[in-house]
Amino acid sequence: MRLADIVIPDTPAARGALEVATAYCSPALLNHSVRAYLWAAAYGAMNDVAFDAELLYVASMMHDIGLVKEFDSHTVPFEEAGGHVAWVFAAGAGWPVERRVRASEIVVRHMWDSVDPAWDPEGHLLELSTALDISGRRPEDFPPGLRAEVLESYPRKGIGSEFTACLMNQATRKPDSLAGGFARSGVAERIAANPLDR
Repeated sequence: MRLADIVIPDTPAARGALEVATAYCSPALLNHSVRAYLWAAAYGAMNDVAFDAELLYVASMMHDIGLVKEFDSHTVPFEEAGGHVAWVFAAGAGWPVERRVRASEIVVRHMWDSVDPAWDPEGHLLELSTALDISGRRPEDFPPGLRAEVLESYPRKGIGSEFTACLMNQATRKPDSLAGGFARSGVAERIAANPLDR
C-alpha cells in the first residue's frame, strides 16, 4: 500500500468538506484531518473493511471542527458539536437525512475506545486512524513506506502540542466529557510519546 493507492473521493461534498476544514482549521489540524482520512482509508483497504469513501472523507474533515473557536460549544463535548456541524454541512450538500445522521455519528464515535466495524465501518476506521495520528496507537498496522509518504506529504506541524492544549481546555471546561476522561487517563503523555513525531 502506497499513498498513490489511496482513493480521495472527488465529489462536491468531499471538495466542500476540505474547503470548510481549510477555512477554519489551523494548518496542523487541517493536516491531521487529511491524515485521519488517509490512515483510515488505507487501513480499510488493507484489511478488507468495506467503507463509503465520501462519507468517511467528509467525517474526517469535520471530526475536530468542534475544537475551533467558531464552533466550540460550552454546553456539549467537542465531538458532539462537530457532529452537529457535520449534520448541517451534509444538509447543505443535499444529503438525505439518514446520510446526515451517519456523518454525525462517525464524528461523535471517533472519540470512542472502539467502534464495531460490523455496524459502523466508517466510525471504526476513523476511531483507529485518529488514535494512530494523535496518540500513536498501533503504527505497526501501517507499512513504514506508507507512513513516511503520508507524513512527508502532510507534515505534522506540531499537532501533538496543539491538540493536547485543545483537549486539556475541553477537559477543564467539560470534565464529564470523553476529553475529560482522556485527560485524567494520561493522554498528554501518550501524545508526547507518539512515534509518528520521531
